[in-house]
Amino acid sequence: MQIGQVLPFALRLRPGSPVAEQVVFAVKRAVVSGQLQPGQAFPSVRTISQELGINPNTAHKIVAALVQEGILVTTPAVGSVVAERSGGDRSERAALLGGEMERLVVEARQLGLTLDEVTAALAKHWRKLGGSSNL
Repeated sequence: MQIGQVLPFALRLRPGSPVAEQVVFAVKRAVVSGQLQPGQAFPSVRTISQELGINPNTAHKIVAALVQEGILVTTPAVGSVVAERSGGDRSERAALLGGEMERLVVEARQLGLTLDEVTAALAKHWRKLGGSSNL
C-alpha cells in the first residue's frame, strides 16, 4: 500500500513490522532527504490516523516519538512542525547512532557480510538520499 498523497512523506506499509516504527522511519528519511524542511507544518494526529487507516492512539504515539527524538516540535494552537537540526558537535550527533550502528553490525555479521560490503552498501544508501561523500 503506497501512502503519501496527503501526507508529506512517502510510505509503503510492510506487513510484519509495526506501523508506528515504519512511519517514524519514513518521516526521518523525508527529513534527511530534504523532502520535509525545518519549520514545515506536519499533519495532525487525526490526519495521520485517517490517511493511514490506523487507530488515533497509534498516530499519537508516532507524533510523540517524533517529538521525543527531536524531529518535530509541537506548539499549542500551532500544531506540529519539523524541528531545526539539533545542536551539538558532529561527534555528539554521531554518538546518537550507537544503537542503530550496533544493530547494523550484528545483522551484517549474521548475513556473513564483510566490512567492505557493508561500507559499500552504506555509501550507496547515503548517495541515494542525496548525501555527499565528504560530509
